[in-house]
Amino acid sequence: MVNQIVLVGRIARTPEVRITENGKKVATLTLAVPRNYKNINGEYETDFLDCTLWTAVAESTTQYCKTGDMIGVKGRVQTRIIESPEGIKKRKTEIVAEKVTFLTSSPNNKKTVSEDEDNN
Repeated sequence: MVNQIVLVGRIARTPEVRITENGKKVATLTLAVPRNYKNINGEYETDFLDCTLWTAVAESTTQYCKTGDMIGVKGRVQTRIIESPEGIKKRKTEIVAEKVTFLTSSPNNKKTVSEDEDNN
C-alpha cells in the first residue's frame, strides 16, 4: 500500500514553529493549490490544504518562507480525530510533510529540506 502525495502551491499564511510537550518542533501551514481545470463558470478553483511539518522541516520552512511563497511538499495524508472543548469529535485530514522544496525565486530560498536531516 502507498500513502504518498506531492503538491506544489503557495503558502496561504506564514507558518510559525512551536514546541510540543515532548520538546519537538512542529509547524502548520495552509498550502493554496490551484486546480488544473476550470469550473462550470470558467474559473480556476483553489484547494487550501493544511500541512504539518516536523523538526528540521518545520524549522527551515518557517525560517525561509512566508505568505505567498511557492513551495513543493512531498509527504503523506493523515486523518485523525480531534475533540472540541464542547466534546464534539471531528475528523481532520492533513498532509504531513516529509520533504519541502522552496520554489520562490530568491537567493535565500533555493533549498530542499527533508526529515532525513533530523538524523544529522
